[in-house]
This record gives sequence, C-alpha cells and structure tokens, in this order.
Amino acid sequence: MRTTRDRIRHTISFEIIGLIIATPLAAALFHLPLFDIGVVGIATSLVATAWNYVYNLGFDHALVRLTGSTSRGIPVRVLHAVLFEGGLMLMLLPGIAWYLGISLFEALTMDIAFTLFYMGYTFFFNLAYDRVFPIEGERATAV
Repeated sequence: MRTTRDRIRHTISFEIIGLIIATPLAAALFHLPLFDIGVVGIATSLVATAWNYVYNLGFDHALVRLTGSTSRGIPVRVLHAVLFEGGLMLMLLPGIAWYLGISLFEALTMDIAFTLFYMGYTFFFNLAYDRVFPIEGERATAV
C-alpha cells in the first residue's frame, strides 16, 4: 500500500503534467481562449486532485480486500482508469457548462474529449509512476 506522502507526490505530479499537456491542446481543439480553458483546467484539477486521493485510497483498499494485493495487471488498470474518469466526469459537467456558458450537451462533448485524453493519460502515467516509484515490499510486475 502506498504511503500518504507517496500519494501526495503521485497526485500533484499527475495534475501538473496533465495540465501542461491538456490546456493548450483543449484551447486549440475547442477554439476557446487559453485563459478560459486554463481556468476550467485549474478548477478541474483541484476537484480531480481531491478525487484522485480519495478514489485511489478507496481503490487500493478494495483491491487488497478482494485480491489480497495492490498488484495491477492490464485489466485492473483499465478498470481503474474508467471508474476514475467516469466519476470525475459526473462531478465536473455542470460546472464546465456554467463557467463557459455552453449547453450541457456541449459541456458533455468537451468533457468526453477531456475524459478520453485523461483515460489514456491516467493509464500511462500510472504505469510509468509504478515503475519509477514501486510500492515498497512488492515486486513490480512486468507489463
């Protein structure tokens, strides 16, 4: 199981790297000012940061309870990413629509694009993070 300090490092690095990549891409894709996308990105990041910590802690506890280990193969990593992003999407949709002054459908379209990006990003970030910072006392499984 990861320590609180490790979870904080994971969460902060995940959000900073994600914002650096996603903000300019989204501004270009949706033809919106970088500032507006930046505000949405930072607000999203703050919500996602809290969700990341709570979700990953709960996911790890559930994984240990169900399997006896925090070891993650490809199917568990895919499930992890899908559940994380699905929960985040439900929390963020109304705020995105309100701030940008767009319809819920437009916000949903935008949120789906962000979610698709972050699903892939989550998968590869966590794979890399687990290799760079393996859980102490467990062998990293080769994937």
